[in-house]
Amino acid sequence: MASQHKKSSVAALTLAAVGIVYGDIGTSPLYTLKTIFDPVHGLALNEFNLVGVISLIFWGLTMIVALKYVSLVLRADNRGEGGIMALMALALSSVRKSSWQFPLMLIGVLGATMFYGDSVITPAISVLGAIEGLEVATPALSRYVVPLTIVVLVALYSVQRHGTAGIGRWFGPIMMIWFAALAIMGVINIVAAPQVLAALNPLHAFAFLLENRFVGFVALGAVVLAFTGAEALYADMGHFGKKPIRVAWFMVVFPALALNYMGQGALLMAQPEAIENPFFHQLGAWSVYPLVVLSTVAAVIASQATISGSYSMTRQAIALGLLPRMRVLHTSVSEIGQIYMPAVNWLQCGVVLLAVIGFGSSEKLAGAYGIAVTCTMMATTILTFFVIRYRWSLPLVLSLGATAFFITMDIALVSASSLKLFHGGWFPLLLATVLFTIMMTWKRGRELVFENLQQHAIPLDDFLQSLFVAPPVRVPGTAIFLRGESDGVPHALLHNLSHNKVLHERVAFLTVHIREEPFVPPSEQVTIIPLGHNCFQLNVCYGFKDEPNIPTVLGLCEQQGLKFEPMETSFFIARQTVISVPGRGMAPWREHLYIAMSRNARAAADYYQIPANRVIELGTQVEI
Repeated sequence: MASQHKKSSVAALTLAAVGIVYGDIGTSPLYTLKTIFDPVHGLALNEFNLVGVISLIFWGLTMIVALKYVSLVLRADNRGEGGIMALMALALSSVRKSSWQFPLMLIGVLGATMFYGDSVITPAISVLGAIEGLEVATPALSRYVVPLTIVVLVALYSVQRHGTAGIGRWFGPIMMIWFAALAIMGVINIVAAPQVLAALNPLHAFAFLLENRFVGFVALGAVVLAFTGAEALYADMGHFGKKPIRVAWFMVVFPALALNYMGQGALLMAQPEAIENPFFHQLGAWSVYPLVVLSTVAAVIASQATISGSYSMTRQAIALGLLPRMRVLHTSVSEIGQIYMPAVNWLQCGVVLLAVIGFGSSEKLAGAYGIAVTCTMMATTILTFFVIRYRWSLPLVLSLGATAFFITMDIALVSASSLKLFHGGWFPLLLATVLFTIMMTWKRGRELVFENLQQHAIPLDDFLQSLFVAPPVRVPGTAIFLRGESDGVPHALLHNLSHNKVLHERVAFLTVHIREEPFVPPSEQVTIIPLGHNCFQLNVCYGFKDEPNIPTVLGLCEQQGLKFEPMETSFFIARQTVISVPGRGMAPWREHLYIAMSRNARAAADYYQIPANRVIELGTQVEI
């Protein structure tokens, strides 16, 4: 009975994974072949080149997605969680107190910023590619493609605040229909031109590159479009687990994609004129409108996965100290991972709409797509090396050999994609540069604030010892002072003693620590250290995917003999006003950027879910 239940659970998770994890890579057939044989690239449309390109795609899906991501990278889980941020944290914890710490952090942040570029381009290119099917039905509808795309995208971002709990259960069945349609269309066209099956021989891929040389190398930059979404299957590992993601790939997604790409190749052998949009020509004119509807729904689902991924990535970046605190709303009472971040949602929506209007077609956007995806892939390969070598302790020769094998492919794809730098590739790089600057400025600003506070810090133990030589008047109730890691006496306590001349009968100093792991079990979240005179130090530990909730943590304290009455407990928080001092810290523009972010960051009380009617804020100035 238990095994029966386990099988049904894996089947349900596999269906869900098909819907959410593989939406991005599953919609790639909409535009990949059309982009590869774009006349701009100068690649002749003939049987030799078609077989070579299809062979490149098939073996790329095999080596990069199946072997690298599904077989190897999925093993590098951080307590069950995946994604570039989780991998960075895992790599950093593998080489503690090493000179590699800062370079690995830079690689992880760069990979994350490129993921944001991917999450902007995916909704734009997927929905555009789907609605462009209308041009196949009748060229007269071409002028409506961009306006319709904008309408669909605005509607998609507008419903994010309601969450996906209601419609999410339909994602799996819809995408199963999508992949079934891909496979069936592929088989129909392969039967008509079976010679395309020669692409299963990898020698045709090498022959294609050798024969076409530079033109083939340029085409490789478009072939990478077939692999977009590989990073998503790793990022979503925490939601579904390794097994369902692997089963979904090998049983559903890989066969459907391979068949459809071969089917499109077979179609182009028989009807070269179909190159204007081979996807929508696969079954003839009667199927165009149904395919437009189905592909638009699939594109929306693919976009939903990257939008949700950007929320999750942002929350991890906040926890790791790379971004200021932002408002996070939970859209599901049962699924903690389903969140909505208004600031991220509308900023992303604005940039996506700019991409749609600015580029105007999926072909032009394709140039922007490849470089973001390939850079993230390379960052993942480098970080994985440090995990397999220093965490798993695999032999150096094996670790270097596996990394060299995958990074050779990554370098080839990055190099080919970089040729499109002036044809759209600049767009994700600009986005990544802006985000990288913001993240590193926030991280450095926090370090400068910490250094300033450290310089003026009064050791807590010494202060309490001297304070109780002639103790102040103690009043009923409990005071909790939020205190930074390694801080001295909280400024809020000094201000309270200076102005009010009293101390509560029980005092707790609460410090939040973020570990380099996704989740911390509730039993390990709080440690109580008695300081004497009814004063306590509370060390609260969270993972970078945990939801901070101080009232819940205080409830855990009761299990250790320290009970807090909510209506008798006051929280004292120092609100820092950061002041830029010329000639110190960062460049003036970076300091002003940090100050602007600091002023607009979500209040600590709100972020830690402390009841507003129990909070007392006291101001303090910090120079950087």
